[in-house]
Amino acid sequence: MASGSRHGQDDGMAAMNELAFYTLAGAPESPRELIDEIAHGEEIGLGSAFISERWNIKEAATLCGAAGAVSTRLGLATGVTNHSTRHPLITASHATTMHRLTGGRYTLGLGRGVRAMFDAVGLAPITTAQLEDAAGLLRRLFRGETIVGHDGPAGSYRLLHLDSAFDEAIPLGLSAFGPRSLALAGRAFDTVVLHTFFTDETLQRCVATVREAAEQAGRDPDAVRVWSCLATVGDHLPEDVRLRKLVGRLATYLQAYGDLMVETNRWDPAVLERFRVDELVSSFRGALDAKATTGQLEHVAELLPDEWLAPAATGSPEQCARTVLEQLDLGADGVILHGASPSELAPVVEAYRDLRPSGRFDDLVSNPGAPREHLRAHA
Repeated sequence: MASGSRHGQDDGMAAMNELAFYTLAGAPESPRELIDEIAHGEEIGLGSAFISERWNIKEAATLCGAAGAVSTRLGLATGVTNHSTRHPLITASHATTMHRLTGGRYTLGLGRGVRAMFDAVGLAPITTAQLEDAAGLLRRLFRGETIVGHDGPAGSYRLLHLDSAFDEAIPLGLSAFGPRSLALAGRAFDTVVLHTFFTDETLQRCVATVREAAEQAGRDPDAVRVWSCLATVGDHLPEDVRLRKLVGRLATYLQAYGDLMVETNRWDPAVLERFRVDELVSSFRGALDAKATTGQLEHVAELLPDEWLAPAATGSPEQCARTVLEQLDLGADGVILHGASPSELAPVVEAYRDLRPSGRFDDLVSNPGAPREHLRAHA
């Protein structure tokens, strides 16, 4: 089955398959908000929608099914789920169901998860070896293989089998942060989603790591699609909303895995330590972007250097659009306009369309994990 439409102009504006958004960004009141977001995303010409998983009202399989049912051309991807929270047959069945439901527009995206959350519920941390083993199992199941007596990092299974008639080209994605995960993406996955608030230098370094690992594994390095995840917080949004989406979001990442953020971006760890020992931050219960007041976020903003908040699309819609294009010029294959709904992104998307280089992205298909058309044709 095809890996997603290139043009997909059956409704709305012509699709720009290098652009994506996260549906249900933040903490939605109801998962039904996804239905309008998917429709609006298609209408304004976004190429794909990523679906994050939270253990509340954002269970990934349910949301994927809803998005697949109400969309006609958007590429869809989990961004991300975890291989260890479901049996591999359930995960593989989900992916093949989505693949058939969407006519090949779906990518199964996996990730490590947040260590503190896994510890809290008694799940073992996910390792690089487990992810690579799980990817191999899933691909074999997609090809219709019967797997007997598997004993590897992803688990021990007496029998794994879906359907011997299957020969499904379902892309696998990986959310990657550190060099080992990035290298894994290059050698064993079809697409990689980078993290928000990566500096330009970090983005270029990550892209190079993925490409080099793919080449060393004997793969075409250009066939692995690299998605930049860019916080998009334009001046057309109210000031308190911008504060939450920019300062609140970065602060929440620093709460959860600040050491990794600082190490990856090569920032000053002393700044992180001052952030952590601040009385408000150290005593705060919950995620700052979800629970903090405007006044509290204004205080947190004073703890964060401008350079830490700079890797984001801010300013006028045209300024945001230019920042998006810069991410593509730095080596990303696509940009996820992170943290905003299609209605919030509409002015930026309109401005970007006016700046978009003619013909540059014409061979990108809608499936966010599938390679460019000319690369698929020669695979």
